[in-house]
Amino acid sequence: MSFERLVETVRYEGAYPTGERAEEVTRGVLAALGRQVTGEERVALAGALPEEAARAFAAELPRIEPLTGWGFVKDYAARTGGSPATARWDVGAVLPAVARLAGPALTERVLDRLPDGYALLFGQPQLAPRRTALRETVSRDAGSRETVSQETVSQAA
Repeated sequence: MSFERLVETVRYEGAYPTGERAEEVTRGVLAALGRQVTGEERVALAGALPEEAARAFAAELPRIEPLTGWGFVKDYAARTGGSPATARWDVGAVLPAVARLAGPALTERVLDRLPDGYALLFGQPQLAPRRTALRETVSRDAGSRETVSQETVSQAA
């Protein structure tokens, strides 16, 4: 799919009055998503997007600690000066199109790396939390060194 076709899809899905507005929303949401996705999934997702979309996605450095889905929407609203409702609308017009471009396997990998709340934004069902909270175990040995282990347990979706 070309970038123009992606923007056309977003314009239709979001009922935007102009192609310019749809392009602005597309670029903004992709940049916001680029702040959330890291690792191999970031590279793979950029590769699945049209070149202009991939540039918008990769233009932002990822956050150290990704936001929840609702936090993502609120952050996008704050950055664009819109309301959370408008931001949710914009995100809901762009991310399902991104999911279609990425395909089901890559979309699932991306969702597995993100905190809860993104599945619905990508137009996917989320009936239960995708993973349990990080569990930290701190043990101290006689030399008062701390050992921290973190374990993420993925649930079957």
